[in-house]
Amino acid sequence: MSHDKARLERPLVRDGERLRVASWDEALDRAAAGFAAAKRMGGPNAFGLFSCSKTTNELNFLSQKFARVVMGCNNVDSCNRT
Repeated sequence: MSHDKARLERPLVRDGERLRVASWDEALDRAAAGFAAAKRMGGPNAFGLFSCSKTTNELNFLSQKFARVVMGCNNVDSCNRT
């Protein structure tokens, strides 16, 4: 599957209506700016995170830590509780 021709090999960013190849630094900076803008415009409760029980405990831990520490919200849910 990792050799699928449709697999993205480099990050893409949106410029108007089109996507273009970008560096990892630019793509990560844009993602961080998007999270910061959402928090600034809607407060920490404008963000929510859903994780899955099929992933590792470590990834679930990091996901909730990101939501609580970086975004400042407790809107974390998971299918673990079902």
